[in-house]
This record gives sequence, structure tokens and C-alpha cells, in this order.
Amino acid sequence: MYRYRGKSWSTSDIERIRILIALAPTARRAELARQVCEAFSWRRPDGELKLMACRDAMLRMCRDALIELPPARSVYRMARRTFASEASDAQPCFEALLKDLPDLRVELVACGRPLALWNEFIARYHYLGYGIMPGAQLRYFIMTEDRVLGAMGFGGAAWKVAPRDRFIGWTAEQRQSRLHMIVNQTRFLILPWVRCQNLATKSLALVMRRLPADWEERYGYRPALMETFVDVTRFHGTCYKAGNWTEVGRTQGRSRMDRYHAKDQPVKSIWLMPLRRDFRAALVAPVSASI
Repeated sequence: MYRYRGKSWSTSDIERIRILIALAPTARRAELARQVCEAFSWRRPDGELKLMACRDAMLRMCRDALIELPPARSVYRMARRTFASEASDAQPCFEALLKDLPDLRVELVACGRPLALWNEFIARYHYLGYGIMPGAQLRYFIMTEDRVLGAMGFGGAAWKVAPRDRFIGWTAEQRQSRLHMIVNQTRFLILPWVRCQNLATKSLALVMRRLPADWEERYGYRPALMETFVDVTRFHGTCYKAGNWTEVGRTQGRSRMDRYHAKDQPVKSIWLMPLRRDFRAALVAPVSASI
């Protein structure tokens, strides 16, 4: 058995993919991924095909010499993206008390110019920079009236995190079938010119109340748990602690692509926040159970 993108693939599965590729010699990689998703009924909980995950899995199979993909017809270059418009330029210092901020809220980022602005802020002012988030995802602005104070991004959960998995108490099979019910906060930014004590903690509280319904509206199910990872060489996780998140342990300093145990990534503390009271029951429920 092989494992790619959280899915097990047998030798017969690999051979079936080879046959699909051979039967479509002129197909692009995107079309081949669609065929593989349909052949294996590989879908997200909302019923949509897991195209991005499948394309990534097939690329890894190709790198491991299990299959042969047609040459890529185009190369996407991150360097071509522009993240420096005047809209995201640094502003004069904005200082306020939390109680004095009118209409403080988190606002779902729409496509088009709002999304471009979110990308710019993250690229210019977040220490991790901009990165593509595959799979299910939501982005928010932290707003007061028409002023942007910060930005947050949420995506799919990390595949295997031992302290988190022990905290939940699920088996490997339960994790595989229920991992989509965990949402990972991948980006959290208070803009560097904003000075407001406890704004980060308040923003977390606001987004936890709003995100489950937004996620359900977009993807057809309500998540049960939120996770995040805090670089301990940079931060102490103060806003998470103040917001009653639970620190369950630390990572081992390995990236998700680290096959050789190089441990070349910063150690991060792991924080969890339930989004519903029955989160454990929801995460360990049988595959056929209603969620």
C-alpha cells in the first residue's frame, strides 16, 4: 500500500491509474485528475471532487516513479503575482481601546478585489508570507467600520499530529474519515500599524462564532474543532491562552513533506478550540453516522 494526501492506494489502484493515463494520451493533467477522482469516487464531504488533492497525489506518484504523467503544459510562477498595490501600503499608527472600536467584526472575504487585498496584506506583513491554500478554505478581514485591522485565513487540518490525536482519542481510521471536521487557522495577522490591546483575542472569539455557519454554507457541513500552530521561537500564544484555547503539545520540527526526519522546521506549539460541545463524539463517530 502507498499513501498520498491521506488516502491509501494499493498496487492495483496504481495500475488502474496507469491504464486511465494510457487511455487518454492527449489529456491534460487536470483532466486526468478529474478522471481519477471519478474512478475512485474521491470527493469532499460536500460532494465535490477532490481535484487539488488528486493532482498533488498524482504528482507525488510520478516523482516516486509509480506513474508517468504527461508534461505540464504551463508553469505557474508565484513571482509573477503582484502584492504591492497602494491599497496595502503601510498606514499611520492607529491606536484605540477595544471598547471604543465601533462595529468591530470579522468579515468574510469575497472574490475579486477583496481577495487580492487580503493576499497583499498577508504577503507584505505576515512573517510566513503568501501561500496557496489547497482544499476547503475561508478568509476573513478584521474590521471596524470601513477600516481593516487584520486578516485571518483557515484551511484543512494537518494530517497527523500526535498530541492533537491523543487529545481527541480517535483511531487512525476515525482520523481518516473525520479529519475534514477540523479547521486549521493558517494565517493570523494584526496589521503592524494597529495598536489595540486584546484585539487578537477578541477577533478569535468573533471568528469562532461566525466560521462554523460560514463553513457549513460553503461546504455543506459544520466543523467540530479548530487548530493552530504557533512558532515558539517568535510567539508565546498569548492571545490563544487568553481566549481559553488548549495547548496540547508541540510539533517535532518536521514539515509535512519531511520523509527523512530532517527536522528542519521551527518547533510549534499546538492549540485547539472546540467549535461544538460534542466535538469528541463528532470526531470519533462511525463513518456512516450523521454529523
